[in-house]
Amino acid sequence: MKTQKAAQQLVLGSSSIYRRELLQRLQIPFEVFNPEIDETPLAEEIPEGTALRLAAAKARAVAGTYPNALIIGADQVAVLEGIQLGKPLNHINATRQLQFIRGKEVVFHTALGLFNSPKGSMQTRLISSHVKFRKLSDRQIENYLTKEQPYHCAGSAKSEGLGIVLIERMVSEDPSALIGLPLIALVEMLTCEGVEIV
Repeated sequence: MKTQKAAQQLVLGSSSIYRRELLQRLQIPFEVFNPEIDETPLAEEIPEGTALRLAAAKARAVAGTYPNALIIGADQVAVLEGIQLGKPLNHINATRQLQFIRGKEVVFHTALGLFNSPKGSMQTRLISSHVKFRKLSDRQIENYLTKEQPYHCAGSAKSEGLGIVLIERMVSEDPSALIGLPLIALVEMLTCEGVEIV
Protein backbone atom coordinates (compact mmCIF):
# COMPACT_ATOMS: atom_id res chain seq x y z
CA MET A 1 0.00 0.00 0.00
CA LYS A 2 1.37 3.41 -0.98
CA THR A 3 1.77 6.07 1.65
CA GLN A 4 0.45 9.60 1.32
CA LYS A 5 3.94 10.73 0.31
CA ALA A 6 3.85 8.53 -2.80
CA ALA A 7 1.31 10.88 -4.40
CA GLN A 8 3.40 13.94 -3.62
CA GLN A 9 4.34 16.09 -6.59
CA LEU A 10 7.88 15.53 -7.89
CA VAL A 11 9.84 18.35 -9.52
CA LEU A 12 13.22 18.29 -11.23
CA GLY A 13 14.98 21.60 -10.59
CA SER A 14 17.11 21.69 -13.70
CA SER A 15 17.30 23.07 -17.22
CA SER A 16 19.30 20.03 -18.40
CA ILE A 17 17.61 17.86 -21.01
CA TYR A 18 20.02 15.07 -20.06
CA ARG A 19 18.86 15.03 -16.44
CA ARG A 20 15.26 15.08 -17.64
CA GLU A 21 15.92 12.08 -19.90
CA LEU A 22 17.58 10.21 -17.03
CA LEU A 23 14.67 10.86 -14.66
CA GLN A 24 12.23 9.61 -17.29
CA ARG A 25 13.86 6.18 -16.94
CA LEU A 26 12.15 5.79 -13.56
CA GLN A 27 8.72 6.06 -15.24
CA ILE A 28 7.20 8.26 -12.55
CA PRO A 29 5.40 11.57 -13.21
CA PHE A 30 7.39 14.75 -12.63
CA GLU A 31 7.55 18.38 -13.63
CA VAL A 32 10.60 20.44 -14.60
CA PHE A 33 11.49 23.91 -13.37
CA ASN A 34 14.66 25.91 -14.03
CA PRO A 35 16.05 27.16 -10.68
CA GLU A 36 18.25 29.88 -12.26
CA ILE A 37 20.86 30.25 -9.51
CA ASP A 38 24.40 31.62 -9.52
CA GLU A 39 26.72 28.63 -9.95
CA THR A 40 29.97 30.47 -9.21
CA PRO A 41 32.18 28.55 -6.73
CA LEU A 42 32.82 30.33 -3.44
CA ALA A 43 36.30 31.38 -2.40
CA GLU A 44 38.20 28.54 -0.68
CA GLU A 45 35.38 26.09 -1.50
CA ILE A 46 36.46 22.54 -2.36
CA PRO A 47 34.93 21.02 -5.52
CA GLU A 48 32.84 18.50 -3.59
CA GLY A 49 31.49 21.32 -1.45
CA THR A 50 30.60 23.38 -4.50
CA ALA A 51 28.65 20.51 -6.05
CA LEU A 52 26.76 19.71 -2.83
CA ARG A 53 25.96 23.36 -2.12
CA LEU A 54 24.67 24.00 -5.63
CA ALA A 55 22.58 20.81 -5.77
CA ALA A 56 20.86 21.78 -2.51
CA ALA A 57 20.50 25.42 -3.59
CA LYS A 58 18.84 24.41 -6.88
CA ALA A 59 16.30 22.27 -5.04
CA ARG A 60 15.54 24.98 -2.47
CA ALA A 61 15.21 27.64 -5.19
CA VAL A 62 12.29 25.73 -6.69
CA ALA A 63 10.43 25.44 -3.37
CA GLY A 64 8.96 28.93 -3.66
CA THR A 65 7.09 27.84 -6.78
CA TYR A 66 6.36 24.30 -5.59
CA PRO A 67 5.80 24.52 -1.80
CA ASN A 68 4.26 21.04 -1.50
CA ALA A 69 6.62 19.03 -3.66
CA LEU A 70 9.63 16.77 -3.50
CA ILE A 71 12.28 18.69 -5.44
CA ILE A 72 15.38 17.23 -7.07
CA GLY A 73 18.50 19.35 -7.47
CA ALA A 74 21.79 18.20 -9.00
CA ASP A 75 25.15 19.68 -9.85
CA GLN A 76 28.44 18.44 -11.22
CA VAL A 77 31.99 19.72 -10.81
CA ALA A 78 34.88 18.24 -12.78
CA VAL A 79 38.40 18.45 -11.34
CA LEU A 80 41.87 17.82 -12.75
CA GLU A 81 45.09 18.53 -10.87
CA GLY A 82 43.20 20.69 -8.40
CA ILE A 83 41.62 22.81 -11.14
CA GLN A 84 37.84 22.95 -11.49
CA LEU A 85 36.70 22.41 -15.07
CA GLY A 86 33.45 24.25 -15.61
CA LYS A 87 31.17 24.37 -18.62
CA PRO A 88 33.25 25.69 -21.54
CA LEU A 89 30.32 27.61 -23.11
CA ASN A 90 32.13 28.00 -26.45
CA HIS A 91 34.36 26.19 -28.95
CA ILE A 92 37.64 27.85 -27.95
CA ASN A 93 37.25 27.02 -24.26
CA ALA A 94 36.15 23.45 -25.05
CA THR A 95 39.23 22.94 -27.24
CA ARG A 96 41.50 24.11 -24.42
CA GLN A 97 39.75 21.88 -21.88
CA LEU A 98 40.06 18.76 -24.01
CA GLN A 99 43.71 19.50 -24.81
CA PHE A 100 44.33 19.87 -21.07
CA ILE A 101 42.59 16.64 -20.03
CA ARG A 102 43.72 14.29 -22.83
CA GLY A 103 45.57 11.29 -21.48
CA LYS A 104 44.70 12.23 -17.89
CA GLU A 105 42.20 11.21 -15.21
CA VAL A 106 39.46 13.66 -14.31
CA VAL A 107 37.22 13.31 -11.26
CA PHE A 108 33.59 14.29 -11.81
CA HIS A 109 31.86 15.08 -8.50
CA THR A 110 28.10 14.78 -9.01
CA ALA A 111 25.92 15.97 -6.15
CA LEU A 112 22.26 15.18 -5.65
CA GLY A 113 19.76 16.90 -3.37
CA LEU A 114 16.16 15.89 -2.64
CA PHE A 115 14.23 18.61 -0.82
CA ASN A 116 10.95 17.83 0.92
CA SER A 117 9.43 21.26 0.52
CA PRO A 118 6.56 21.02 3.06
CA LYS A 119 8.83 19.52 5.73
CA GLY A 120 11.86 21.67 4.90
CA SER A 121 14.14 18.60 5.00
CA MET A 122 16.98 17.87 2.59
CA GLN A 123 18.74 14.64 1.65
CA THR A 124 22.09 14.93 -0.17
CA ARG A 125 24.54 12.52 -1.76
CA LEU A 126 27.83 12.91 -3.59
CA ILE A 127 28.98 10.42 -6.23
CA SER A 128 32.51 10.73 -7.61
CA SER A 129 33.36 9.24 -11.01
CA HIS A 130 37.00 8.77 -12.04
CA VAL A 131 37.36 9.10 -15.80
CA LYS A 132 40.56 8.44 -17.76
CA PHE A 133 40.59 10.21 -21.12
CA ARG A 134 42.22 8.94 -24.29
CA LYS A 135 45.24 10.72 -25.75
CA LEU A 136 43.37 12.57 -28.47
CA SER A 137 45.01 14.45 -31.31
CA ASP A 138 44.05 18.06 -32.02
CA ARG A 139 42.24 16.82 -35.13
CA GLN A 140 40.19 14.33 -33.12
CA ILE A 141 39.29 17.03 -30.61
CA GLU A 142 38.20 19.37 -33.39
CA ASN A 143 36.13 16.65 -35.07
CA TYR A 144 34.44 15.74 -31.79
CA LEU A 145 33.60 19.34 -30.93
CA THR A 146 32.24 20.04 -34.42
CA LYS A 147 29.93 17.02 -34.21
CA GLU A 148 28.87 17.16 -30.56
CA GLN A 149 29.21 20.81 -29.43
CA PRO A 150 29.29 19.91 -25.70
CA TYR A 151 29.57 23.52 -24.56
CA HIS A 152 27.22 23.12 -21.59
CA CYS A 153 28.89 20.00 -20.18
CA ALA A 154 31.51 20.15 -17.43
CA GLY A 155 34.90 19.32 -18.89
CA SER A 156 33.46 19.35 -22.44
CA ALA A 157 32.76 15.61 -22.10
CA LYS A 158 29.24 14.65 -23.12
CA SER A 159 29.50 10.96 -22.25
CA GLU A 160 25.85 10.24 -23.06
CA GLY A 161 26.62 11.03 -26.70
CA LEU A 162 29.71 10.90 -28.90
CA GLY A 163 31.81 11.89 -25.89
CA ILE A 164 31.98 8.22 -24.91
CA VAL A 165 34.75 7.84 -27.52
CA LEU A 166 36.92 10.23 -25.49
CA ILE A 167 36.96 7.89 -22.51
CA GLU A 168 39.52 5.15 -21.94
CA ARG A 169 37.98 3.93 -18.69
CA MET A 170 35.60 4.99 -15.92
CA VAL A 171 35.18 3.96 -12.30
CA SER A 172 31.95 4.98 -10.57
CA GLU A 173 29.42 3.46 -8.20
CA ASP A 174 26.64 4.91 -10.36
CA PRO A 175 27.13 5.23 -14.16
CA SER A 176 24.24 7.69 -14.44
CA ALA A 177 26.14 10.09 -12.17
CA LEU A 178 28.56 10.99 -14.95
CA ILE A 179 25.64 12.16 -17.10
CA GLY A 180 24.48 14.35 -14.24
CA LEU A 181 21.77 12.60 -12.21
CA PRO A 182 22.76 9.63 -9.98
CA LEU A 183 19.67 7.44 -10.32
CA ILE A 184 20.77 4.75 -7.87
CA ALA A 185 21.10 7.33 -5.10
CA LEU A 186 17.90 9.06 -6.18
CA VAL A 187 15.87 5.85 -5.93
CA GLU A 188 17.15 5.39 -2.36
CA MET A 189 16.21 8.98 -1.48
CA LEU A 190 12.73 8.71 -3.00
CA THR A 191 12.16 5.45 -1.15
CA CYS A 192 13.02 7.22 2.11
CA GLU A 193 10.29 9.74 1.24
CA GLY A 194 7.74 6.98 0.73
CA VAL A 195 7.74 7.06 -3.06
CA GLU A 196 7.18 3.64 -4.63
CA ILE A 197 8.70 3.38 -8.08
CA VAL A 198 7.97 -0.27 -8.93
